Amino acid sequence: MTEDESYGGLHPDAPPHLSSALLAGPQIRHGFFTRRGGVSGGIYAALNCGLGSDDDRAAIIDNRMRVTAGFGKGAVLAGVHQVHGDDVYIIRAPAQAAARPQADGLVTDCPDIILSVLTADCAPVLFADPVAGVIGAAHAGWRGALAGICEAVIEAMQSLGAQPENIVAVIGPAISGRNYEVDAAMEAEFTGRQGAWREFFTPGRQEDKRQFHLVPYVARRLEATGIAAVGQKEFCTYADPERFFSFRRATHLGEPDYGRALSAIMLRKAGI
Repeated sequence: MTEDESYGGLHPDAPPHLSSALLAGPQIRHGFFTRRGGVSGGIYAALNCGLGSDDDRAAIIDNRMRVTAGFGKGAVLAGVHQVHGDDVYIIRAPAQAAARPQADGLVTDCPDIILSVLTADCAPVLFADPVAGVIGAAHAGWRGALAGICEAVIEAMQSLGAQPENIVAVIGPAISGRNYEVDAAMEAEFTGRQGAWREFFTPGRQEDKRQFHLVPYVARRLEATGIAAVGQKEFCTYADPERFFSFRRATHLGEPDYGRALSAIMLRKAGI
């Protein structure tokens, strides 16, 4: 996964983004956008796409339009009101793209609809079955990942004709384990469901604290589904303030709010 490479298939003027060769294909466009290339100022600088933030509304809309334009003429941006659960919104017709239901995953087989999720430490996951022409996106925070949001997206993709052996998934920038301190009670919640998940927790700086490794956990859950391939890169949102927004970093700095980065994937119309 590299920044500003052609794998994403986006317009050269699209805001800076990360992309993956696993999602490369003539009918797929995608990008894990950074905080660069937008118009927001202050703590939201610059490409804040979070409708739930307290940033200037006009700036947010402008930023989202910049992302949408990068996907090409006729593209429509779709998203959900994220609630850290395992519900998936299936878009079966273009008219459904305008809705913003409570969910943490999206799936479609319709071309020109950009499936997007917002993150600021949680893991964004983009999915594609290039054979069936089905795509998906997931917002995987610890609650959603534990609840099974990634598995739910794969199941929803299958309802549209996707096959696990053809599905690839890529995990985008998220907080790394070294910067993700949690309570021991959270470890107990995970190990209470499956003891082997203890491996994703390492000792914290205090006896009652742990460091949680979110991305490896999400990757393990994805691999267990038997899909074709799982990609990930250790870009830590907390440790790289020049490129990424981070809820936890903003909290530690005493900032009143934080920006949200957008990750997105779209099917192109055949022959375009």
